[in-house]
Amino acid sequence: MPDQVAAALARLDVVEPALCAFHEVFRSFAPVDPSSPLAGMPIAVKRGERRSHREALMALGCVPIGLTTTPDGSTPWQTWGRNSRGVTRNPWNLDRTPGGSSAGSAVAVASGVVPLATGVDGAGSIRIPAAWCGVFGLKTTSSERAAVGVFTRDPALLAAYLGIAETGAPTAVWSPDLGFAEVDDEQVEIARRAAAPLRPRPVSLGLRDPAEDWYAHRCGPNPVLDKLFETTDLLLTPTTPGPPHGHNGPGSRVNTALTWAFNLSGHPAISIPAGFDSEGLPVGLQAVARHGREADLVAAARLVSPTIEIAPWPP
Repeated sequence: MPDQVAAALARLDVVEPALCAFHEVFRSFAPVDPSSPLAGMPIAVKRGERRSHREALMALGCVPIGLTTTPDGSTPWQTWGRNSRGVTRNPWNLDRTPGGSSAGSAVAVASGVVPLATGVDGAGSIRIPAAWCGVFGLKTTSSERAAVGVFTRDPALLAAYLGIAETGAPTAVWSPDLGFAEVDDEQVEIARRAAAPLRPRPVSLGLRDPAEDWYAHRCGPNPVLDKLFETTDLLLTPTTPGPPHGHNGPGSRVNTALTWAFNLSGHPAISIPAGFDSEGLPVGLQAVARHGREADLVAAARLVSPTIEIAPWPP
């Protein structure tokens, strides 16, 4: 067993009883080619995701140590996770949800169990838990609503996952609400301050609330976004309209308000740790790029949050 894997399992045994991030834990592993780019790196895998995604990471030398939690279908909202021992808990505050649906993957990275975990983003299912757990969460370009991606605390691992080299500083614009969303002032201010290294110019963006298109399953080009990306590399927004809710649910708030438009349009997007709110809960900065320009997202991640803390659990 690689040393990194043994360390990951030891950390998992410490935090898992409280956090409930794993649906299943593996204890036996196939040999790893030591010449692989990420040889021996432990990863967590979102339960039910595409097998091909896991296999691609294993080809780089990654070692899956378990399947992470997702919603179990017992509630109409998806910003949580659960296993047989209970709800998945946010390692920054156990009374709050980590977000979802890639809940366990975000927690596994945030709590220091693994350096990389997989996810699937269908409406914000990577970006929302990344924001609420204080880690990077990348959604890749996709012609379908659901896109694969990863969580990590290290921008260099995003580059390794994507197979890209160093890039220059991208140009950026800033919108606090995409023109329609109701976003808490504190979320806006923290995300706006975090965006400063990218020197974004403010834009008045008139996107239409995508809820109607979402429920009608209408995916495809968005003329507003197409025009916007003729003049900039990145669109920056807060990732979520508010902080993580409690385990009794989000109430009437639509936590996907700032994320799901980009599932319909197929643009790659990332949540970047932006800081902490007045309750000590993480806040995310969302960056959206042109189709196929994940390299610009990695550049933004490096500029905004080059180093990430491990969540303080156990205290």
